[in-house]
Amino acid sequence: MLQAKQDLLAALAAGLDHLSPGAGAKAAFESPKVAAHGDLACTAAMQLAKPLKRNPRQVAEELRAGLLATPAFQRWVDAVEIAGPGFLNIRLKNAAKQDVVREVLAEGAGFGQQPLHGRRILVEFVSANPTGPLHVGHGRQAALGDAICNLYATQGWNVHREFYYNDAGVQIQTLATSVQLRARGLKPGDAEWPEAAYNGDYIQDIADDFLAGKTVKSDDREFTASGDPADLDGIRLFAVAYLRHEQDLDLQAFAVRFDQYYLESSLYTTGKVDAVVQRLRDAGKTYEHDGALWLKSTDYGDDKDRVMRKGDGSYTYFVPDVAYHITKWERGFTKVVNIQGTDHHGTIARVRAGLQAAGVGIPEGYPDYVLHTMVRVMRGGQEVKISKRAGSYVTLRDLVEWTSKDAVRFFLLSRKPDTEYVFDVDLALAQNNDNPVYYVQYAHARICSVLAAWGGDVGSLAGADLSSLEHPAAQALMLQLARYPDMLAAAAADFAPHDVTFYLRELAAAYHSYYDSERILVDDEKLKTARLALVAAVAQVLHNGLGVLGVSAPAKM
Repeated sequence: MLQAKQDLLAALAAGLDHLSPGAGAKAAFESPKVAAHGDLACTAAMQLAKPLKRNPRQVAEELRAGLLATPAFQRWVDAVEIAGPGFLNIRLKNAAKQDVVREVLAEGAGFGQQPLHGRRILVEFVSANPTGPLHVGHGRQAALGDAICNLYATQGWNVHREFYYNDAGVQIQTLATSVQLRARGLKPGDAEWPEAAYNGDYIQDIADDFLAGKTVKSDDREFTASGDPADLDGIRLFAVAYLRHEQDLDLQAFAVRFDQYYLESSLYTTGKVDAVVQRLRDAGKTYEHDGALWLKSTDYGDDKDRVMRKGDGSYTYFVPDVAYHITKWERGFTKVVNIQGTDHHGTIARVRAGLQAAGVGIPEGYPDYVLHTMVRVMRGGQEVKISKRAGSYVTLRDLVEWTSKDAVRFFLLSRKPDTEYVFDVDLALAQNNDNPVYYVQYAHARICSVLAAWGGDVGSLAGADLSSLEHPAAQALMLQLARYPDMLAAAAADFAPHDVTFYLRELAAAYHSYYDSERILVDDEKLKTARLALVAAVAQVLHNGLGVLGVSAPAKM
């Protein structure tokens, strides 16, 4: 069907160009909102009517006549009907829809993917401060970032996954002080315990291991504790390495990998922060006021100018962000996406302003941002707000241990990033159709069971005669399969992995309906082979789509 759609789209573009030169560039088909109206729809006649100063229905009549005369429409289309003010509803021949089964079986895991084109994209996500365990908000970001990376990979991009470690600043000093206090025997609630200190049990775990002189190893460092409670610098280095190791374990359990861990501290030690500040000063983009250095960010659309260097000589947090994004540009990443919480919304304008003011050739609107809300967790009908280990929030590890990696990923990706999400632990454990990940995985397992009962070679199904696939449920299923490549492309362009979850649920529903309407393992060999080919194609697309989300496609459940 993909070939059929390409042929029909080319014919539509030529037909629109005939009516209005240049109009063919906007040629597109839509899926009718009502299945009974046809398989494809086109609204071009109504869009052209005004510039052509003609009645849209008359434009539709002329376009319809021209299309029906083309070889592509004669080959692939049964009928073209005009509805309403000028809609074109297109009914495809069965052969056009059946072709998608062959395409899926021939391309396998590559179905829906575009060839490599050499362009590079950097996606920065999670980027958690190494001051505590990863919370469920980090989990949402990990799922989003990984799925967006996978989506871009399907579209031929060379994808680079990056984690930015905020290992410099006040929060790291607070971590070191908190561990030192625990090492000295103090605990939350004591009179000497600072209000700003970190309270989770993990702080005591770090202190105990530090006092025991243990060695910790994270992705890029190894550090052995001195065991001396007075060694604040040693405590800081040990605590950061300890928590980075813990976060590594969380991410491994969540099956998320990174190509590079970039240290905020390196921007200072290599002089990149000072260099960008000097560049902005030399360009006349800064001024001194009240003992602070300010960026003229209002020149670039910000609502007010921003402090870069405070009176005490320290830099505000957006300054290293500007230096960091210049390094992304200098490393050749002309496409960059940052996955961050909605609390970072205020940084977008000032970072972009700093990049424009730096004058290094970075285009406006760089980088792209995907902002997500936090996640509420419900368990046993009650909201869970804290973790004993973390002290003040539910950790990603808690959520995975309570449910599963697959459930956490699918659930956290099942809504638009900027919408509130309530993670229902009980629903994630339910083995019924209300649980969306179970519903989709069960469809895949159900097909695998049918194929196992058949016992033949799935590869042999590629040459099946599909002409008998005429039942409405089979036709609907094939149309769903044909939607997959376009859905992937749109989801990547819109940073919308939730579209993949919606699609998979719809495909699973179409399969379950088909399974209930037609027996697959019938005595008629030709009919059985055709139906097996169809469901094998469905299993392949379910497997592919779940893979984009980082969710497994089990053969048994």
